[in-house]
Amino acid sequence: MNHSIKKGFSFGLTSGIITTLGLLVGLYSSTNSAKVVIGGVLVIALADALSDALGVHISEESENHHSEREIWEATISTFVAKFVFAGMFIVPVLLFSLTTAVVFSIVFGLFLIALFSCYLAKIQGINKRGVVTEHLLIAILVVVATYYIGVWVEKL
Repeated sequence: MNHSIKKGFSFGLTSGIITTLGLLVGLYSSTNSAKVVIGGVLVIALADALSDALGVHISEESENHHSEREIWEATISTFVAKFVFAGMFIVPVLLFSLTTAVVFSIVFGLFLIALFSCYLAKIQGINKRGVVTEHLLIAILVVVATYYIGVWVEKL
């Protein structure tokens, strides 16, 4: 995998999982509505994927040392990865009760973050435990914070 595609994929995967988990948990704790959660995930899968792809595109252009092809590879791989990894969280909501779907999504999302973190540590030749711990702690912080934001919003 070339550098531009790897950059877009890793950004899209990470952002897609963490952002969508945050939204999913926040909407769940504030509404307890599967329809609202599905709608939110669909909206974030498309809007945030396009937004992040444009952000990566502009960021790559601003570095002033990437070819047009590299810029578009990073842009497209960001969009595709973000859209796919965000969108996949609709499946558990369609298959299970909302509470089960949220728990499953959190566990599955954290597993994917840990798995990708192990891959990153391996290719960089650094300690897996440190990388996985760092990335999981950030993801868990997002999930916990958005849960309590949702609880707070529900009480308003």
